[in-house]
Amino acid sequence: MKKLIRRAAAGVLPWVMVLSLAGCQPVRQQTAAAEDAPAAEAADEAQGVAEASLGKQAEILARGDLSLNGREQLLVINRFMSGARASKIEGSPLPIIVTRAAVLEKKDGKWSQILLCDEHLKNPSGYLGGTHAAPVNGWQLEYSQDSKEGLQMNFAPAENIDAVAASSTQIFEKNRTTFHVRWNDNTKRYQSYDTSHERYLSEIPSLETPESTLK
Repeated sequence: MKKLIRRAAAGVLPWVMVLSLAGCQPVRQQTAAAEDAPAAEAADEAQGVAEASLGKQAEILARGDLSLNGREQLLVINRFMSGARASKIEGSPLPIIVTRAAVLEKKDGKWSQILLCDEHLKNPSGYLGGTHAAPVNGWQLEYSQDSKEGLQMNFAPAENIDAVAASSTQIFEKNRTTFHVRWNDNTKRYQSYDTSHERYLSEIPSLETPESTLK
């Protein structure tokens, strides 16, 4: 009799273990789903803000504490030419041809546009220093994220942007003027700086301002 009980118990034990493991699996899935939910909501919010700024074709290139000022920012573009998308971590290996670009920042729960690149380069104080030339209908953009300086962007006017047959490399080689832009921690805004990287350039004030509350 004892042997029969032992055999029965031995046969039941694996089933008990299987049922216990099966019972744990949905709990783990629910926990993982709960953990992923805030990230998904943040991604949806970021895309919604990007589209509010640059329309349905808005593409987010970089997201996070881009300027190292403790606030979430987005680098958003309207891409002109199709092709391989740049890495969101390492930056763009080749110039990206854009018609518009913007940096958006979340402060006190509100998103604002703190840098705008359309026909000109502008921040809330006006046209960026050294860039107030003739209107531009397209730009070559290169960007990178530096561990000490934060987001760094290089803008160069794209010649013959309507010539779709031209490659981005050919367009890039025709340009010699590049505007370097990054966060100035002293003025608390994105500014252009000279080619020696020693000083930031003052803005040219204008009535137009790129800063607008988006959400």
